[in-house]
Amino acid sequence: MKPLLNKQTEKNAAALSAIAHMPTKSLSILMDKEFARDMTDADFMRVAAFLAQKSYDEGGCPIGAVIVDNGTRQILGKGHNTLVQENHPYNHGETAAIRDAGRIDFSNTSLFTSLSPCDVCTTLIYMRGFGRVVVGDATNAPVNSAPLQERGIQVDILEDSRAVELYARFRAEKPNQDLEDWQGLSAVNNKAASE
Repeated sequence: MKPLLNKQTEKNAAALSAIAHMPTKSLSILMDKEFARDMTDADFMRVAAFLAQKSYDEGGCPIGAVIVDNGTRQILGKGHNTLVQENHPYNHGETAAIRDAGRIDFSNTSLFTSLSPCDVCTTLIYMRGFGRVVVGDATNAPVNSAPLQERGIQVDILEDSRAVELYARFRAEKPNQDLEDWQGLSAVNNKAASE
């Protein structure tokens, strides 16, 4: 079976959304290696933004992440935040993508995340030895790149307008869920008690 997306296929919203929603292990059925090799950093970030939209549509925090092999440009893992959907405090976009990629050497990979990583995700990123992190929204959550750069991890900012707008809307609509995702339920309870 020939993959649907090939070198001649336009890298438009429909194609990138299909990549976001297709299970990672099945991506070779959807797109060939040439299509992946020609994807830009902005394309991968848009896939992360579509994953963030998926989480938002499910009632969760809009954060998505994609892990890409720096040489082949193949997607090795992807995920979205499922704090609410799975009732799990650390199922963030980055942790979901790392889990999806599995037990691999992350040193020659880039992690594209639709929002600046929290402290937990930052710790996991340097523990797994990523080579590069690309952040799609530093507007709603400033990047604390020092812990990553101190460990030799390249940090790039490539803001995606869709990711920035979506997270701002989410934060305005669900401030307590945003606070819980970053600091836990105790922070939400403390905020309620002080109001």
